[in-house]
Amino acid sequence: MTELAALSWPEVPPAGVVLVVPVGSVEQHGPHLPLDTDTRIAAVIARRAVELLAVRPRADGAVVLAPALPYGASGEHEGFPGTVSIGSAALELILVELGRSATRWVSRIALVNGHGGNLDALRAAVALLRSEGRDVAWFPCAFPGGDAHAGETETSVLLAEDPGGVRTDRIAPGVTTPIGALLDRLRAEGVAGVAPNGVLGDPTAASAERGVLLVDALATHLRTAVAQWNPDDTGRLR
Repeated sequence: MTELAALSWPEVPPAGVVLVVPVGSVEQHGPHLPLDTDTRIAAVIARRAVELLAVRPRADGAVVLAPALPYGASGEHEGFPGTVSIGSAALELILVELGRSATRWVSRIALVNGHGGNLDALRAAVALLRSEGRDVAWFPCAFPGGDAHAGETETSVLLAEDPGGVRTDRIAPGVTTPIGALLDRLRAEGVAGVAPNGVLGDPTAASAERGVLLVDALATHLRTAVAQWNPDDTGRLR
């Protein structure tokens, strides 16, 4: 597997590079998960997918893992200490400039997103870059059947990938109402107004075993999506 940050410039593959860029956030994830949970999840899914792709290298170029972009649009979590949000406009600008710069030497860029609040910026940035003729696409770290925030899904992934980072003595249920029914309140009150402990879901059922299955399935999906490279009309890899 090739990591961009570890290379010197003469070691960068000369042509046909697909650059895989994890995009995360710094925001509260309940009393039991670290503030960089979304970044960790995006980074591990991207890394596993690049590792899988390295087993069968592309004939027309290399797949390279970039350092994660750690900040995102997390304004809905600013009612909690520790959250650092750069907002959608700034994130969009960063992604556009990242794409313009990197496509001077890469053929394609896959932005692997770990935070739902980044979606507006991602879609807008990818649309602009694609309109400029740059082959940029995005992929969501969306686990089928997963809960909304700091619940069973994300806690399971962290228990699998970094169990020492989970404060297991602080795990407690949050608001388990389906996210669709909470959207109006979340927009008006932020997460703190809806779920005082910052959890939208129930992490008490989380397990490392489930986390392994979730990571393996999503990384395999990303591997296939990058290999096939068939973005939809929004630039999302299918």
